[in-house]
Amino acid sequence: MKIEQIYTGCLAQGAYYIESDGEAAIIDPLREVQPYLDKAARNGAKIKYVLETHFHADFVSGHLDLSGKTGAKIVYGPNAKPAFDFYAATDGEELTLGKLKIKALHTPGHTMESTCYLLKDEQGKDVALFSGDTLFIGDVGRPDLAQKVKAELTQDMLAGHLYDSLRTKIMPLSDDIIVYPAHGAGSACGKNMSKETTDTLGNQKKTNYALRPDMTREEFIKEVTTGLVAPPAYFPLNVMLNIEGYESIDKVLERGLHAMSPDAFEAAANETGALMLDVREAQVFAGGFVPNSINIGLQGSFAPWVGAMIPDIKQEILLICEPGTEEEVVTRLSRVGYDYVIGYLEGGIAAWEKAGKELDTIASISAEALADLQASDPSVAILDVRKKSEYQSEHILQAENAPLDFINDALAGIDKSKTYYVHCAGGYRSMIFASILRARGYSNLVDVKGGFKAIKETNKFSISDYVCPSTLL
Repeated sequence: MKIEQIYTGCLAQGAYYIESDGEAAIIDPLREVQPYLDKAARNGAKIKYVLETHFHADFVSGHLDLSGKTGAKIVYGPNAKPAFDFYAATDGEELTLGKLKIKALHTPGHTMESTCYLLKDEQGKDVALFSGDTLFIGDVGRPDLAQKVKAELTQDMLAGHLYDSLRTKIMPLSDDIIVYPAHGAGSACGKNMSKETTDTLGNQKKTNYALRPDMTREEFIKEVTTGLVAPPAYFPLNVMLNIEGYESIDKVLERGLHAMSPDAFEAAANETGALMLDVREAQVFAGGFVPNSINIGLQGSFAPWVGAMIPDIKQEILLICEPGTEEEVVTRLSRVGYDYVIGYLEGGIAAWEKAGKELDTIASISAEALADLQASDPSVAILDVRKKSEYQSEHILQAENAPLDFINDALAGIDKSKTYYVHCAGGYRSMIFASILRARGYSNLVDVKGGFKAIKETNKFSISDYVCPSTLL
């Protein structure tokens, strides 16, 4: 028996490879399926099942391509009605994988089709629970996402189903079972996930607030629905792709990996209305970029921020990236449904500059320099683009909060003729913010290098008193 967690940090997502006696199952695969095919081939195994815990909102699953390339059955639990061939497992049904059994446990709540998969070893002992978004380490799945797809579902209704699922299907299981969730800390599918990506069920019963044995249904509903922030706008769009189907990753890569000379790139930008996306590191971008391009760095939480900042998943995209990273970028965009990359700048920004094309820049300032500036001019305008909860925990007293998540709401309060100093936690989000506004004609934004971390290290700013984030609703 082999169990392997394949964790993708950018999405805080866990896919799983299970193998026994020459047969393999993949749970919640990512869009790019070649790594799963390669793994099975190395082990001399045939992929028999693609098991889906639910219709994912935060990424596009690779179920269709994986099934198409292997003949594996796509399996969902009850209530799932996708627009393609699949196998509907009934609640309690056991699937055979080599010498193992995989039992489907219908656990509605996060979504109505949510299903966990309980793995039994060769002796029939329960050994692992692949819990999807029903149970995380330290948290449970948020119950407000499915209502974005089906209006008749309310978050309180879904939370009630989740309470029942946890107490009738999961909490009665043995304490020594290993829990393998679909996500960890950083995912927007929960609100308080641990950085750990596995745990025993027994420890979760002791430490996970949602599994308190004395918790009433009403208390549970209140706790899981309190403090939820709006999910990223691309979530319901990804759900529909997972339900209705999508283009093969092979075609997406073929279209996206189209090299363009600087002249061809410029012509495409002018003629197609494509968005120019520069994925280089923030400060590298600031030093010189194609005018009107926006920066979302590949090395941060790239895919989720693309989903938050680019509202239309069918938006055509032209890429500017470090040479050699083009396939990685197109692949990572496709993970969240952005399939319409139409080409990239061959040779990167160096080729653009060598061709004599115009470059734009964004000014940056160190935290120390900002402190000196504020000392001489206390009225200096500072924009803190971190989340509201981060800002409320600690912030520069004179700073105004303009969360990147709600950048369009912030625009009304920003004066184009005024200079603003923009910071986030470490410098990643502030450059996204500054680049988007730059492309919209706001030319007086200055990025603060190192963000709030660097600001605190100077010990030169008046910082608000700390308030425990758990008390912030």
